[in-house]
Amino acid sequence: MEPTTRAARRARRVEPTADDLARLRAATGLLSTAALRHLDEALPWYSSMPAQDRSWVGLVAQAGIGAFVTWYSHPDAPLTVTADVFGSAPRELTRAVTLAQTLELVRAAVDVVEDHVDVVAAPGREQHLREAVLRYSREVAFAAAELYAGAAEARGAWDARLEALVVDAVVRGDVDDAVRSRVAALGWGRPAAVAVVVGSAPAGDPEDVVHRLRRAARSAADDAVVGLQGERLVVVLGVSPRPDDDGAQPATDAGLDPRSVDLRRATTALARHFGPGPVVVGPAVADLEHAGTSSRAALSGLAAARAWPAAPRPVLADELWPERVLAGDVRARRALLDVVHRPLADAGGALAQTVSTYLETGRSVEATARLLFVHPNTVRYRLRKALDVTGWDATSPRDALVLQVALVVGALADGPPRPTGAAGNGGRPSG
Repeated sequence: MEPTTRAARRARRVEPTADDLARLRAATGLLSTAALRHLDEALPWYSSMPAQDRSWVGLVAQAGIGAFVTWYSHPDAPLTVTADVFGSAPRELTRAVTLAQTLELVRAAVDVVEDHVDVVAAPGREQHLREAVLRYSREVAFAAAELYAGAAEARGAWDARLEALVVDAVVRGDVDDAVRSRVAALGWGRPAAVAVVVGSAPAGDPEDVVHRLRRAARSAADDAVVGLQGERLVVVLGVSPRPDDDGAQPATDAGLDPRSVDLRRATTALARHFGPGPVVVGPAVADLEHAGTSSRAALSGLAAARAWPAAPRPVLADELWPERVLAGDVRARRALLDVVHRPLADAGGALAQTVSTYLETGRSVEATARLLFVHPNTVRYRLRKALDVTGWDATSPRDALVLQVALVVGALADGPPRPTGAAGNGGRPSG
């Protein structure tokens, strides 16, 4: 049986002679020049690279040949291929040149040396030199793989830190040039809209939790960054507008019409990657600089969502306006004023009065018609008109709550009530 141990292979290896070393050292310049010429001819990606990157790649190729000469002189010395070959190039080169391209580079250098074996090696020593080249090229290939694996691991850890910093800045509403630079380094593009999603973290290893959610988020949206803050998961999504005619909600705190972005569609697939409890989606905003608005709404909704046990999952923060108002959210109160109360008031007193009376009579069309001295069909028409104006349907129990709270908020914002005594005009029924 052939011996297979490393010691046995070393024992049967033929050591280079002084003439072998002298001839190889004398041919170093020839081999380096031939290697650079071969790169230009054999590797299209090399010739299309920027000049600086090409110079680094060429330097690596020349360092590989020089390191081979050094190793060939002392074949029993410990191999330090990574430092000898790749130590001359900056670590950023691993971003410009892929592992596959690096292996092509190694193969090209091996081809050059093999093509010149008959010129470099002493007569009768050609096979010995070929075996040495093949063994060394194998070590370089393994070293390249190790280098890229280390770079990928370091880059992954660095990207995770950048991602955490970006999410923290968005939650604090403090997005500056540094944050924009960090998120660009993570591959963030120019999405048409940005929204923040928050919920509880599931049980499990934090890195696995973040990884699964990040992968799902980037499948559901154009861009995404994910952060784990204690027991809370935060996702910043970059999404594109999509025409949506199915019950789109009215304009949000930031003034961006969410009918151009189907937030529920983009986030439904993410909900299963969160822990138990509500998953709240902040309103769509125009860009990352305004993502703090979406974050504040989402976090406010997360705190208030327990007051609506039947809320969908995920639930839009704008669907939680009543609960957020009762929890003291000033922005939710302002949104109800701007989106519900003022449009009703601007549409004419009869419209707001009809909605108010309808809600106060327990959503009875007939009772509303009697109190307002109008036909029931007039009440129905006005309720449909109110839906067109506000986007909320008074005949729906949930929408009725939104409208009711909006009317209360509007009444408080308008100042002290007028003296009572006049009949009708939306007053509470006396009987």
